[in-house]
Amino acid sequence: MLKTEQLSLVRQMDIVFKELQEELSALSSGTVFVQIRNNVIGKFGIRHNPLSGRNGVFTAENEGLTAVQQSSFRLMALESLKYKRRWTHGEISYEFAIRQGIVVVDATLESNYNMANLLIRYPRNAHTESSDQSYG
Repeated sequence: MLKTEQLSLVRQMDIVFKELQEELSALSSGTVFVQIRNNVIGKFGIRHNPLSGRNGVFTAENEGLTAVQQSSFRLMALESLKYKRRWTHGEISYEFAIRQGIVVVDATLESNYNMANLLIRYPRNAHTESSDQSYG
């Protein structure tokens, strides 16, 4: 059996969209998010846009993304990975909506760094004392 860390990020993203297929088929807008640690997708899901309610009743959406729209969305998500540079930890959010029958996607890539890891990589003696004093 393959481990997640043995799969490329592209293949992992493909698995995410396969898992979300049924949920996306009931939504016309929202945000798909994936959290990445060491180039491995951990938590992922969909933040739904607010539900509309009147007189104590929420109304369900009429239609969600079609198979063709989901395929287009998945391809855009895979394409967006080309813009991920150097970072291994972070989150990618895909805000999506149907406009005039086509799916429109805005991708936000967020990198995360850990100062503790940097302090191990760049020990204090690697920097001059004068640079520390210049900041107070």
